[in-house]
Amino acid sequence: MLQFLLRRTFGAVVILVLLSAFTFFVFFGAGDPAAMSCGKNCTADNIALIHQNLGLDKPLPTQYWDWLVGIFAGRDYSIGHCSAPCFGYSFATKQDVWSTLIDRLPTTASLAIGGAAVFLTVGLGTGLLAAYKRGSLIDKVLTSISMVLSSAQIYILGPIALGLFVYSGLMDSPKYVNFTSDPAGWFMGLLLPWVVMATIFTAQYTRMSRSTMIEQLQEEHVRTAKAKGMSSSYVFLRYAWRGSLIPIVTILGMDLSSLFGGAMITEFTFQLAGVGRLAIDSVITLDLPMVLGVLVFSAALILVFNIIVDATYAFIDPRVRLS
Repeated sequence: MLQFLLRRTFGAVVILVLLSAFTFFVFFGAGDPAAMSCGKNCTADNIALIHQNLGLDKPLPTQYWDWLVGIFAGRDYSIGHCSAPCFGYSFATKQDVWSTLIDRLPTTASLAIGGAAVFLTVGLGTGLLAAYKRGSLIDKVLTSISMVLSSAQIYILGPIALGLFVYSGLMDSPKYVNFTSDPAGWFMGLLLPWVVMATIFTAQYTRMSRSTMIEQLQEEHVRTAKAKGMSSSYVFLRYAWRGSLIPIVTILGMDLSSLFGGAMITEFTFQLAGVGRLAIDSVITLDLPMVLGVLVFSAALILVFNIIVDATYAFIDPRVRLS
C-alpha cells in the first residue's frame, strides 16, 4: 500500500509540474502580462517598471522557475513579500493569489461535498431499490426518471429552480454562510444549488448502482449465501451491495473533475463567490496569475482525491490488491 501511494504521489507531482509549465508558457509567452496588469492609459515607462518588479524582463524558463520556487519558499515582489505557498499577486485586485483561493475554497468545498452527498445518497438509494424491485413498476418508474434527468444541464435547471423557488418568494436567494457560525443558515443557503447540481449526477448513479447490483446478485458467492438459507435482504446488503461499490467508486473518482466543473457553473448561476466563480472572473479580466493559481490548485485537489479513491479499493473489496 505504501509503495502504491508513493508511486501515485510521484506521478501526481510530475503531472502538476507539466501542467503548470505548459499553462505558464502559454499564458506568459503568448502576450505581455505587464500590459494586462497595467490597464488603460499605461505608459511605456510603467510597463517597463512592471516588467522589472514582476521579473518579466527575465527569460521565460527563469520566470517559471522563480514562480515554481515561490510556491515552496515564498517570493519578494515590489508590493511586498509573498509567503509560501506563493502563486503571485492578482493583476486585478493586487491581492495574494493563495489567500484569495483559501477565502473562496469553503464555498466551493461546501457546494461540492454537499452536492456529492445528495447525489450519492439519492442515486445509490434509488438504484438499489430499483435493483431490489427489478422488473416491477417501481423499477420502471425510477429507471425512466433517471433517463429523463440524465439529459438535464445545470445552466438550464438553475434558472428554472430560481424562478420556481426564489423569485416566487418560497425560498431566499442562495448564499454561503459559515458553517461554524450558523449551521442552519449554511444548509438552507446551499440547499437549492445542491439539488440542482446533484440532479444530473443522481440520474447517472441510479442507473450505475442498479446495473452493478443486478450483476452482483448473479455472482457465485451471492447465490451460495442464498443457498445456505440466508434472507434475501441480508444477502442483498451484506454481500451484493459491497461488491457493487467498486465500479461506483471508480466512476466517482472520474467524476471529480466534472463535480468541480459543475460547481463552477452552479456558482456562476447562483452568484456564489467560490473558486469556480473566481476562475470565470479571472479569465474574463485576463488575470493570468489568478487563472494559473486556480488551475494548479484545482488539479492538485483532483489528483489527491483520485489517489484517495484508488486507495479505498482494498478496503471496499478484499479481493482487490494494490501492487
